[in-house]
Amino acid sequence: MSKWNNHIVLDVESDGPAAGLFNMISFGLVSVGDPANGFLGEVAPIIESAGVQQAREVVGISYETQQSYRAPDIVMREAVAWVNALTGGKRAVFWSDNPAFDWQFWNWYCHKFVGENPGGFSARRIGDLDAGRRGEPLNTNAFKKRRETMHTHNPVDDARGNAEALRWVLAQMGEKL
Repeated sequence: MSKWNNHIVLDVESDGPAAGLFNMISFGLVSVGDPANGFLGEVAPIIESAGVQQAREVVGISYETQQSYRAPDIVMREAVAWVNALTGGKRAVFWSDNPAFDWQFWNWYCHKFVGENPGGFSARRIGDLDAGRRGEPLNTNAFKKRRETMHTHNPVDDARGNAEALRWVLAQMGEKL
């Protein structure tokens, strides 16, 4: 088993900027060890509000459509089970393009609906790793050109593209994947 099997790229789509105040619409999880292995979670709203219309337009999911999604407690338990199966029960290490956004929703929903987060209490930012690798600490978006999967706002596509880019960065650092 690769040491990268417990590393997961996360992407979240929501109808606003803050967990607990707005709805997470969907999330994607993709294995860094095997980017073909992903999980899509689509969750019914918990806040009785459509949120920020511009956010919904970016995602392309109406509040009415989201109401047909499954209950968050079911989806989150399935997602945590997927993570635990992938990691063999080890603590997962989560990566994101923007963990300040993605992680807050994932962490909040995990604790609210499952009671724990298989990733502990922190996540890592892909752009920071790449910027440090290149010695350009303020240029945190260069890694994005290494995505193979197009960024579509489908959270699995976006997580997969970021996992591909992260794998490229890690390879440049001499990591065996």
